[in-house]
Amino acid sequence: MTILGIDVGGSGIKGALVNVETGEMLTKRFRLPTPKPRTPEAMSDVIAEIVKHFDYKGKVGCGFPTIIKKGICKSPGNLDPSWLGVNVEELLEKKTGLDFTVINDADAAGYATMNYGIGKGKQGLVVMITIGTGLGSGAFFNGTLIPNFELGQIPYKKYKKIERWAAGSAKDREDLSYAKWGKRFNTFLRYVELIISPDLIILGGGASKDFDQFKNKIKIETPVIAAELQNHAGIIGAAAATMHKAPKV
Repeated sequence: MTILGIDVGGSGIKGALVNVETGEMLTKRFRLPTPKPRTPEAMSDVIAEIVKHFDYKGKVGCGFPTIIKKGICKSPGNLDPSWLGVNVEELLEKKTGLDFTVINDADAAGYATMNYGIGKGKQGLVVMITIGTGLGSGAFFNGTLIPNFELGQIPYKKYKKIERWAAGSAKDREDLSYAKWGKRFNTFLRYVELIISPDLIILGGGASKDFDQFKNKIKIETPVIAAELQNHAGIIGAAAATMHKAPKV
């Protein structure tokens, strides 16, 4: 079954057609920059462009970089404050005329990794950390998703949320080496380990492909591995999420 998966990020919005039975991407990903400001109207227009690019008419899965509950944005995250309270599913359905399933982007990446990737069959508490504009986190217990596990929102020193200090965007903004940034990221992982004691941490997002450049800075006891799906996981997991959406009543 072929589904369009869309991964919404702080810097780019990507889409591809996915075989949701195998987790295979059937097309090259199509990427457009995330507009500034990151408002509902501007971002929904870009998502509609991605749908149009694939000349697609079916269900759409969308990973979104905020807390999503029953399709509604419960926190604007790194987006424009006007997103708060918006029913993202309804907005995108009106914009495109298609049925959308919208979930947290880190949940989508984790879902792909746990169903098709290196996390398949892993038991206990497994946490997927996506490294990008923010620090997304998707949690799974014995393979079952615990939604909206936003560990990147932990306050840290002068920062309202630790992702402002330790995400991939902080590395780029401050022009940090992987060695210096890796120490920051390790601090974040120490908090994750202290608070929830996971059995395994899987890294995804853009920086995960460079794990070899900073893994010697990771000093926690919990095993930490990189997801082989890397930054395709959000697209694949978003598409797969459409298969688990409760029917509308």
